[in-house]
Formats: sequence, structure tokens, C-alpha cells
Amino acid sequence: MTRLLPLLLLSGIALAHPEHDTPPGTGPQEAVITGNGRWTFEAVPGWGELPDGKKVGPTHGGVVVDPQSGEIYVSTDAEHAILVYRPDGTLVKSIAPECSGFHAMDIRVEDGQTVLYGAQLAGPKPFRVCKLDTEGKLLLEISQATAGDLEGGWKGLTGVAVAPDGSIFCSMGYSSQRIHKFDAAGKHLKTFGGKGKGEQVLANCSHGLKVDTRYGEPRLLVCDRENRRLFHATLEGEWIGEYARHLRRPCAVSILGEFCAVAELEARVTILDKNGTPVAFLGDNPDTAQWAKFPIPPDQMKTGIFTAPHGLSFDSDGNLYVEDWNQTGRVTKLRKLTP
Repeated sequence: MTRLLPLLLLSGIALAHPEHDTPPGTGPQEAVITGNGRWTFEAVPGWGELPDGKKVGPTHGGVVVDPQSGEIYVSTDAEHAILVYRPDGTLVKSIAPECSGFHAMDIRVEDGQTVLYGAQLAGPKPFRVCKLDTEGKLLLEISQATAGDLEGGWKGLTGVAVAPDGSIFCSMGYSSQRIHKFDAAGKHLKTFGGKGKGEQVLANCSHGLKVDTRYGEPRLLVCDRENRRLFHATLEGEWIGEYARHLRRPCAVSILGEFCAVAELEARVTILDKNGTPVAFLGDNPDTAQWAKFPIPPDQMKTGIFTAPHGLSFDSDGNLYVEDWNQTGRVTKLRKLTP
């Protein structure tokens, strides 16, 4: 295949099989190539589609990958809540219907067992943090009922992240912008942050969180969506500094080695190095009318081109799984082509 370099530079994407015609209005159904250099990926057509024509359902959540089994967990606002896939896109099961509406998730291994953490924004029991096993059994719940009245409250819960010592962080990105810290048992330890900007732990939509261990002492990486930046804070809530700026409304991050992938609501995924410098842009959508739009139907979406990336995760091989914010549901696998 011959790459069309001008097209690649403009949109970050090229057809893997340009000799095939594409039906009008449906977008390319062949695999497509996106990215550059060591960050070159192939978007896998039809990955994660449900059997019998069923829809994934509204996707306003996150993606995590089990570090032990390699299975992929995708949260939705539908009744089936959390979908569990094999890496080839085969659906294994759905779990935890009472946890429909997880807006973000984290995953880790504790005492040899994989556990999931979810920030529940919507669904039957909104505004709580849940810890689940891989079958969906509730192991821990943190809510206003368990934690009491906290500064900033529980309305607008958007993010959750867990530190190596088991400390749990959750953000109120759709309300006060406060970040609450709990110990591993769910006891409230402190609240920090708030609404604003500048060189302090303030945000305008503290949308997503990630504990970042690339710099020695673990630190908190905050997706400050409407200030279009990522910043670091200590796990005690003290300002460290900006990590990246001028992003397209960052929603979530995933870290692999020294690098970080950012789900940007305005139709792009960006790979950043340890210094916060962009090294690749993935699935960049040239149609700005589709940026950050929820009701786009499947026949108007193109394989490998994003509309509103909201959650994402690397697997151990460097493949990326990206969830768009979308009314009928959309998850894309980007298969890494370069070592």
C-alpha cells in the first residue's frame, strides 16, 4: 500500500485499502491507518459490535483493561451497564446492571484479584463510587450516605482513580470541581481543589483523574476539560504544575510506560510523552460539525475517525480502546502496528 502523505498529515489517517470503493454516507469499512512513527495504529472495523443487531447503548463512560486476563470493560448508560469483551471484540458478558451510568472507571489487582472502581454519574443509583469484582459483585460503596456531607457534595461525580496504597480519589467535575480523597476502606480523608484556573489545583470541569507513577512519587493527573489542559497535583492535593495545555477538552487519560494517551472530546486522541509534548494525533476528525456531538448516528460515523472521545485505555501490547460519547454507542479498537 502506498501512503498518501498529505492526507495523513492533514487528518492523521489514511485508508489501508484505498483501492476499495466506499458506499456514500457510510464511511470506510476497511481497516484504516492512523498515527505516525512508533505510534501507528490500525482501526479495526466492527470491533465490539453486539450480536443480533443489538446496540451498545449510550456511551458516556470509560474503558479499562484487566491486567491479568486482558479482557476489556466498557461502561454504558444502558441496562446492560458494563460490557466485557475479549481483545478480538467478542462479547463475553455484561455485569452489574445496577451500575449503569459509570462515567469513569479504574482497574487494579488487589490480593491477586482484579477489581474495578467506577464513578456512577447516572443510572439507578447516581453519585456514588463503587468497587466491584469482575463478576459485578459490589465490594465497596462510597456515597453521601456512607461519607456524610462533604465540602462540594456529591452532585456531578465524573472521575475516579486509585493510588498504589489503595487511596481513592473522585472528582465532582460537573459541579463544585472538588476532589475527595478516601482511604482504601472508604473513610474520607480530605477534600481539595475547586473551580478556577491558573497555577493551583483549580479546574473548570475536573472531568477525569489518573494516578501517575511515571515520576517516582505517585501524583494525581487531572483532566481540566474546559481549561483545555492536564495538570499534576500531589496525592495530598498540592499543586505540582501543568503537564499539557491547548488540548481539545481532555476527558480521560491512559498511561503506558513513559507515554500518555488523551481522549479529547473534540474528536481526537493525542499521545503525549513524559514531558507533555504531543508525539502523535489519532483519528482526528476534519468535520468540525461532528466534534463533541452526542446524537451522531452510526451511518454518519467513519471507521477510525472519532467524534467525541470520552474514555480510553491502553492494553499491555499498546493497543488502544476508545469510547466515543455517543447516543447509540461506539467503541473503537486501535491495533498498534509498530513496536
